[in-house]
Amino acid sequence: MKALMFLARRFVAGTTIDEAVPKVRELNDEGIKVTLDVLGENVSTRDLAEKSGDAYLTLLDRIDRDGLDANVSLKLTQMGLDIDTDFCADVVGGVVDRAAEYDNFVRLDMEGSTYTDATIAMFERLFARHGNVGVVLQAMLHRTPDDVRTVLDRGGRIRLCKGAYKEPPAIALQKMPQIRERFTELVPTLLTSGIYHGVATHDEKLIAWTIDHVRREGIDPASFEFQMLYGMRRERQRELVREGYNVRCYVPYGTHWFPYFTRRLRERKENVFFVLKHLFKK
Repeated sequence: MKALMFLARRFVAGTTIDEAVPKVRELNDEGIKVTLDVLGENVSTRDLAEKSGDAYLTLLDRIDRDGLDANVSLKLTQMGLDIDTDFCADVVGGVVDRAAEYDNFVRLDMEGSTYTDATIAMFERLFARHGNVGVVLQAMLHRTPDDVRTVLDRGGRIRLCKGAYKEPPAIALQKMPQIRERFTELVPTLLTSGIYHGVATHDEKLIAWTIDHVRREGIDPASFEFQMLYGMRRERQRELVREGYNVRCYVPYGTHWFPYFTRRLRERKENVFFVLKHLFKK
């Protein structure tokens, strides 16, 4: 447990909002934008879901009060998706409403493939409400090119990542070269859509490829952002900012750090290797 706590402190910005805010300020001072995530998922009662929603309302109030360059990201299962879809929509809708009051933005995290349809449906439902809602899509899933078109047709903002969940071959690409190839097939579609998207990766091959593509095609670096996790490749984030790119750091905090961290390590063996590789890097 002590070893896990040591590791988690590198990748989780504390257990409370008061612990997380100074780290957000530090990132903002370096020109790095932030997405804040209150850790938690798969709640089983309405009370817990409503408390999760309240935590995000408090977080949005704090972001506005403190003038932080930050938005929020949440998991639908944390907001009651497993209990009832309409109930979940009410809880998340309250968060979206509060964000709209502050001219802020809410990202719907993508969970395992069993939730993909429900997450995209919820995005469409909430996007029609204010338009300040985006979604995460995972390049590794076979269905993702179609999902990209669906979200773009609605005018939504996408956070494209490779995908961290372990999925069967029938549902997802399994080999990293194939996943990288799919990622590079999707990025140009995002960058020419006229919508502000997030290219979420720590993979230097994909970062370099994206930069080469942007330069070759004359794409404005201000029209998208690179996104990385808190505790990962901090110096590379600073370098990208100095090179004129927008960078956003995904900053999780909360008391549910243990299931968050251990689940990420269990999902795919590559996650363990990646964490160990970057643990002592800046």
